[in-house]
Amino acid sequence: MVRTAYAKINLGLRVLGKREDGFHDIETIFHRIDLHDELNIEPTESLISVSSDSAAIPTNESNLCWKAVELLRTEIGTARGAAVHIKKNIPIGSGLGGGSSDAAAVLAALPGAWNIPVDASTLAGVAVNVGSDVPYFLHNKSAYAEGRGERLQFVNISLPFSIVVVTPNVHISTAWAYGALSRQRRELSHSTKFYDGATCTVAALPMLMENDFEEVVFTAHPEIADVKRNLLSLGAIHALLSGSGSSVFGLFDNNDNVRRAADFFTFKHFVSITAPNFFPSL
Repeated sequence: MVRTAYAKINLGLRVLGKREDGFHDIETIFHRIDLHDELNIEPTESLISVSSDSAAIPTNESNLCWKAVELLRTEIGTARGAAVHIKKNIPIGSGLGGGSSDAAAVLAALPGAWNIPVDASTLAGVAVNVGSDVPYFLHNKSAYAEGRGERLQFVNISLPFSIVVVTPNVHISTAWAYGALSRQRRELSHSTKFYDGATCTVAALPMLMENDFEEVVFTAHPEIADVKRNLLSLGAIHALLSGSGSSVFGLFDNNDNVRRAADFFTFKHFVSITAPNFFPSL
């Protein structure tokens, strides 16, 4: 069976502090964009295998898709396996959640592939053990996320903007980004939440469009800061680093400016454009 795994951007991201389990508490809003990997998932009697058209991703036990198959079959007590082939379109190390989205697509497909019913709570429990933001990708709505990113409140967000995502040829390690931010700040805390649980509106975007990782990522990689400045100079009404980077997205309300931005960046960086009010179909 073929599954589509959509990327995400973060409409704001705060790092609140380090937890006793070694993870960090965050606050963010996940929002899906029209950039996706394509997965072919075939059931097997017991073998787990992962392949890809990209040599840049691991195809062994360290791949999140492999981990998803392994953890789900252990959880439900089956010996069944799966062969997963990934057609990779989402840049790696870009802050767009490609690996997590791929793993969630595998988890969603396996009950049907194996002809074994699995309830939603079981899938969600396995997903969080695969990766912190994998539970989000089991759904097609936007979500306000807390904790490690696994505590989700789903919200309806319709952005009447074209979303231009620009990804420089820079791989940002999430572990490095958290470590660099921790070293730079004595305290990782915010006194109030940046989102109160109400419907996300266009008017609220300026208050949400902050990302704590910008202060360390832009210092270490000035070329990524240049992307944000150029998006704004080309007419984006807002621009922000996604996740821990390296992708930066801009929101545009003018088609001519979208074309100008695409022309400006295409020969330098990877560019993806999502149409206004995009809604994924999983």
